[in-house]
Amino acid sequence: TTQPTATLPPLPAQVSLPLPKYEVQGINNCGPATLAMTLRMYGWEGDQYDIARIIKPIDKDRNVNPDELRYYILNEAGWLRAEFRVAGDITLLKRLLASNYPVIVEEASTLNPQDANGPNDDLWDAHYLLITGYDDTTEVLTAQDPLRGPDKKIPYDQFMADWKPFNYVYMVIYFPQDEEEVKSILGNNWDADQSRQNALAIAQDAITSDPNDKFAWFNIGSNLVYFDRYQEAAQAYDKAFTIGLPQRMTRYQFGPFFAYYNNDQIDYLLKLTENTYKPINGYYAEEALLWHGYGLYRKGDYEGALTDWNKALEVHPGYHDAEIAIGLIQ
Repeated sequence: TTQPTATLPPLPAQVSLPLPKYEVQGINNCGPATLAMTLRMYGWEGDQYDIARIIKPIDKDRNVNPDELRYYILNEAGWLRAEFRVAGDITLLKRLLASNYPVIVEEASTLNPQDANGPNDDLWDAHYLLITGYDDTTEVLTAQDPLRGPDKKIPYDQFMADWKPFNYVYMVIYFPQDEEEVKSILGNNWDADQSRQNALAIAQDAITSDPNDKFAWFNIGSNLVYFDRYQEAAQAYDKAFTIGLPQRMTRYQFGPFFAYYNNDQIDYLLKLTENTYKPINGYYAEEALLWHGYGLYRKGDYEGALTDWNKALEVHPGYHDAEIAIGLIQ
C-alpha cells in the first residue's frame, strides 16, 4: 500500500539536503529543538525555546506530541503547512528527501544512565530526529539529532526497528503552493484514514510473522483506536502489555487510555494511568492525569477528577484538554 506509483521518477542513490543551523536540545526538548532546526530550513527565525514556551512551558515535561508540533507550525509559522502520518517506510522518506523535504520522525531511544528513575529503569525513551539525507550505497540515513549531534548516520534496519514503536510516524512541512507535490509523493498515505489503514495492515502482517511482536500489537491497538474500534483495540493492547512493554510507553502514546475508557474498563484505566503519571525525576505526566481524572469521573468521584485535572494544568499551564474536562464539573 505504500509502494511508489509508476509515475514517480527513479530515486537517486544519494541525497543530502542543505543543513540547518544545528541546535542542541535543552532539558526534555528534543521536539522543539528538532522543529526549530526544520523551520529554519523554511526561513523561520527563532530557537527551540520560542517553540517550547507555547507547546511545552514546563521544562520537565518529557512529551510533545506530533499534533502539538503541527499546532505550533500552523499558528506561529502560518506561511507554512504541515501534516503527520503513520505507516512510513524508507522508500517514502527517500522520495520526500529527493524532492527537498526534510522529515521529522519520532522513534525509540535510550536514556543516559544518569537520567534513570531508580535501579530498575529500562532507560527506554522517545526521541525526535530530523532526517536530511540518505545513501543507498551504504544503506544509511542522515539525521540531525538534537541530543547526540549533527549528521548522525543510522543504518536503514536500525532506523526501522527504532521507528516501529511509534507506528512509523513522520511529519512533513511544506509551502502551501507545494501541497500537490507532497500529495503525489505520499500517494494514498495523504488520506489520513488510509494511512491508518495502511499502518494497521503493516502491524497485522508483523504479528503474522511473529505473534509475540509487542510493538506490532501496540500499533494494532493504536490504529484501531483511530477508527473507534475500542473493544478490539483494548484486546490488542492487552496482548502487548502481557508480552511486556517499556516502562515509559504510555507516557508518549495514549491510545490505551482511549481504549480502556471507551471499553468501560475503568479499574484497569485507573491502574494504568496511576502507573504512568507517577513522577519521573519530579515530573508528572499530564496526559495520564487527565485520563485518571476521567476514570474517577466515570466512577462518580468528581472531587478526585477535579483534583487530577487541576494538577494536569499545574504541570502543563494552558493544557486545553484539562480545561475542557474541568468544564464538565464547573
